[in-house]
Amino acid sequence: MTVPPEELDLAAAFPPAERDRWREMVKGVLRKSGAAADDTPLDEIEGLLTRDSYDGVPIAALYTGDDTYTGDDTAPGRPGLAPYVREVRPEGEGLAGWDVRQRHVHPDPAVTRKAILADLENGATSVWLTLGAGGLPVAALSRALDGVFLDLAPIVLDAGGDTVEAAKVFLALAKENGNAAEVSGNLGADPLGLRARAGGPDVALGWAAELAARCVREFPRLRAITVDGTVYHDAGGGDAEELGAAVAAGVAYLRTLTEAGLSVDEAFGQLEFRLAVNADQFLSIAKLRAARRLWQRVAEVSGAAEGTVMKIHAVTSSAMMTRRDPWVNMLRTTVATFAAGVGGADAVTVQPFDARLGLPDDFARRIARNTQTLLLEESSLARVVDPAGGSWYVERLTEELAQAAWTWFTEIEKAGGAAAALGSGLIADRLAATWARRRKDLARRKAPLTGVSEFPNINEKLPQREPAPDQPDGGLPQVRYAQDFETLRDRSDAHAEATGARPKVFLATLGPIAVHTARASFAANLFQAGGIETVSGPPEDFADSGAKVVCLCSSDKLYAEQAEDAARTLKDAGAVKVWLAGKGTYDGVDAHVFAGCDTVEVLETTLRDVGVGTDAGVGTDLGVSSR
Repeated sequence: MTVPPEELDLAAAFPPAERDRWREMVKGVLRKSGAAADDTPLDEIEGLLTRDSYDGVPIAALYTGDDTYTGDDTAPGRPGLAPYVREVRPEGEGLAGWDVRQRHVHPDPAVTRKAILADLENGATSVWLTLGAGGLPVAALSRALDGVFLDLAPIVLDAGGDTVEAAKVFLALAKENGNAAEVSGNLGADPLGLRARAGGPDVALGWAAELAARCVREFPRLRAITVDGTVYHDAGGGDAEELGAAVAAGVAYLRTLTEAGLSVDEAFGQLEFRLAVNADQFLSIAKLRAARRLWQRVAEVSGAAEGTVMKIHAVTSSAMMTRRDPWVNMLRTTVATFAAGVGGADAVTVQPFDARLGLPDDFARRIARNTQTLLLEESSLARVVDPAGGSWYVERLTEELAQAAWTWFTEIEKAGGAAAALGSGLIADRLAATWARRRKDLARRKAPLTGVSEFPNINEKLPQREPAPDQPDGGLPQVRYAQDFETLRDRSDAHAEATGARPKVFLATLGPIAVHTARASFAANLFQAGGIETVSGPPEDFADSGAKVVCLCSSDKLYAEQAEDAARTLKDAGAVKVWLAGKGTYDGVDAHVFAGCDTVEVLETTLRDVGVGTDAGVGTDLGVSSR
């Protein structure tokens, strides 16, 4: 007996999904929370749930087939075909995965050589070497690469102001090995990125063109220029701002190379882009897809050959890495690496989880390397062509991110190009404004950091690491999302080391455990984010607690009955300040802590109130850290 197809449809027994029905259900939930009223129109419900990214790109709560594109001309096309939003490998060509690129910054050539060989023998496929003031001495390059087959393992140099000398040493080494035609990688020339990182006078691009011309003549598989977008990300920029600035720098290099005599196709072939990916999975996926779309448009108007595609080196974000509870960095980098793979990166570098503590140890390097191995070999992530393709959310996000980045790119071009925009402060001012918005969200824990602003362990013992070489500074700042909280923790730790006791807040609980536990847990989590110890008990236990600051914790009902009396009793017992977990005005209560409050300001105030000054052995500037 043949069963009709309609009877096999498992959804047939359910009413068809309708957007307005979904809106009605969401409205019911929002009405209970006070976010919507009975008379809120249905067509306004989705707007209540929509948020904007730091680039102003709207992130909706629901996407359907109607949301995929803004026009027929923005369709992503087949994989491997223009506009190259989808992965660059066409269907049927086979999937080889991405290049597993390990970074090395240790200044000792013997240590670096051992680490390089260990990486290449255990899953890494290329090497990223930091040279000069921030890493390995240039003169030690040949010793560090002793035993490395340069025709098999691509080498990427990152030498900053020493790039010309490093390139000279590396190219001579390649010639000596007799494999000039097969050596691959990148010489790392990036004058604009160097100026963005280290500041300095007007940038000269001619030396980068000379290196590129030599690569074209003598080293056909080697690229000369790295367009480093991570410097804009690390300065607090949004995803579209990083892309727009990177594309502007790329266009500046194209002009320089073609003016120096390279053909358009040769110039495009000399560039590789380095972009940051973070734990925001979907935005990172969309960023890499949007990057290829942007560069395809540049290639199209430049007259480049069909099939010219942006080569992307994705690096897990430095800004998202934390010094406190560094183990959580493994989770952050895993999500970021997944996003890089799904987004179609050509090469991926995973930062070791202990990167903020100093030079990584062997275990951290192995975890970083194996994160990629697991995604490639066990999760088979590279066996699927463009896994995110067709997702209404990802496709729409890709397009809107590309549009925002293109708008920023054209603004930089109108200002005279990347060099002029850096010199005038246009780029720095834009990134600073974006960082101020993100920093506010971090302070209010709207962008929570596990192990730092949420669920901190104030008694943790951090792993000890050898100090890392100082990196160039003087240009754009390098921010860390955790910096404000970690500075507060440092002050509390310094106080504990100097006095033998941590700063302390007493949580005065009112009523039975079932009533006060939720707010007491919330308050403890909040104060501990600043390294402040919390002890709890009824108000009468305050005098024996050794604390000076109190936070009342209970329900709104009990606050109405007991808060004023409790506050009066606590102040009579010596409390210098009384906080209340929640909202409401009560005599004797000085301030409130609640979801969305400025936690950094609360912690700053509390440390002052308990006698922890700004001279507690650490820096007092809660602004950006130096490179």
